[in-house]
Amino acid sequence: MIPAHRPLLTVWGEALDRNDPLPEHPRPQLRRGHHTSLNGWWDYAFRISAREPTEWDGRIVVPFSPESLLSGVGRQLQPGEHLHYQRTFTAPSDLTAERLLLHFGAVDQWCRVSVNGTVVGEHHEGYLPFTFDITEVVTTGTNTLHVVVTDPTDTGTGPRGKQKLQPGGIWYTGQSGIWQTVWLEVVPEQHVESLRLDPDLAGFTITVEIHGDPAEVAVDVSSPDGLVGSVSGRSGQPIRVDLDTPHLWSPEDPFLYDLEVRAGHDRVFSYVGLRTFGVGSDARGIPRFLLNGAPYFHAGVLDQGYWSDGMYTAPHDDALVHDIATMKDLGFTMLRKHIKVEPLRWYYHCDRLGMLVWQDMVNGGGTYRRRVVEVPAVTPLRLNDRYHRLFARDDARAREDWLQDLRVMLEVLHNATSIAVWVPFNEGWGQFDANAVAAQVARLDPSRPVDHASGWHDQGGGDVHSLHVYFRPFRMPRGRDSRVLALTEYGGYSQRLTDHSVSRDEFGYRRYDSARQLADAFVSLHTDQIIGAIPRGLSATVYTQLSDVEDETNGLLTYDRRVLKIPAEQVRSVIERLRLTD
Repeated sequence: MIPAHRPLLTVWGEALDRNDPLPEHPRPQLRRGHHTSLNGWWDYAFRISAREPTEWDGRIVVPFSPESLLSGVGRQLQPGEHLHYQRTFTAPSDLTAERLLLHFGAVDQWCRVSVNGTVVGEHHEGYLPFTFDITEVVTTGTNTLHVVVTDPTDTGTGPRGKQKLQPGGIWYTGQSGIWQTVWLEVVPEQHVESLRLDPDLAGFTITVEIHGDPAEVAVDVSSPDGLVGSVSGRSGQPIRVDLDTPHLWSPEDPFLYDLEVRAGHDRVFSYVGLRTFGVGSDARGIPRFLLNGAPYFHAGVLDQGYWSDGMYTAPHDDALVHDIATMKDLGFTMLRKHIKVEPLRWYYHCDRLGMLVWQDMVNGGGTYRRRVVEVPAVTPLRLNDRYHRLFARDDARAREDWLQDLRVMLEVLHNATSIAVWVPFNEGWGQFDANAVAAQVARLDPSRPVDHASGWHDQGGGDVHSLHVYFRPFRMPRGRDSRVLALTEYGGYSQRLTDHSVSRDEFGYRRYDSARQLADAFVSLHTDQIIGAIPRGLSATVYTQLSDVEDETNGLLTYDRRVLKIPAEQVRSVIERLRLTD
């Protein structure tokens, strides 16, 4: 069973339409005119066997994991168990010269999918989207879809984020199963499979990959004023689009161009923002992050992406918007998406609202050694991550699987305008060969900097010297480093509000009894330790954290997103000083 947490609904969870949750198009940068959501009520059953059951335990609301309040189940999938899902759907009556694709946003962690009793595929990664072509197995009329899932949570070596079967402190309740949108899409036989967008300050390059033989491709680029460009080329080859008066993207001006791509009988819609990221020296020779070629301070907040009622799954699209828009209103320019890959709509909202993103890779590996992942928080310790056993990374197959997952994540999220930095490892959790990993990330995506090891066990690689400071005052490190200096976790100041907390426990790095004490401490932290470091080289900050999560009551927002604990004007005045300090 799951831990005994009190029910705590968000305003969106209270209003949830359980027959049609999260109906929005789940893939904003590769849209067609129509999609069919399969979210809503499914049958479910927990069994030891992977065979499809003949009886069902009840009904579950997809895409909420069974451990979540909004699923209607409230039961945890244990290692060695199988979670079965089933529902019916109606296929189009005529698929001549067309294909029927079945898409999953994410299923945690392993799943096998069958349609009408025929296995159409398996998937082994719990955070990334996947697709099966089910054209050959559907029939006219009613079809049956069956999904079986297993999830070892923290007893395995696969990607798991901050999930634990025995949660507490900074570790959260394990969740499992389908947790992003399931949907159907009818496409032409020859259709666009993917787009790769590589923007710069004059335009962008688009590469269109086609299912089937290479084809002629046409691309129209529009702004709110109308058509601004049209080009054509061949699929599989880069197509250059130069704009006469390019309008650049930034958090202050998140301008996006609309795209229409035509290939044969297929037509898809997308968008692109023109911007560049990088690192370089300011006028005094200090390494800085660059946006569109100029130094730009990243004023960030740690974003776990958990919800009191939906866990990994936001209860509504507006809930995603709320978190991003609230942090932007408080003055933050960046969210560090912590140890989680979000649904693609989250990145779309960051793109259109103007919020930079530091994207973490999801951690994996065996059981972590506390001395390796906790001691560096209170005393200097740097271990060489070539010693894989120290970091619970002695399983060579698990390391290669993680690298493959990393490569897929970079591909899936490449087109997000807002992603500014990649973060492969955090605080030694499943870390290995971080310098080599950072070099591989840079080869696969040379357009973004890499924070190779966030927090501790710095190996000297990547583009960022990344520090976490909780238990001592922040001080600028001695010596010179050619990399950009970033304080990528700090703060974590806690105030537990009983009516807005799911747990009786309280975890935070400093605890305060009143809103006034918390606000005063937040202001003092920044004025005494942070602001003065910026002219000396500090180039990014990530305050812990956006919202409370279970035992962690150190959020700016409560877990249910109903209360902002520090008055907005006080947060805003502090963050403005971070951004304006030269």
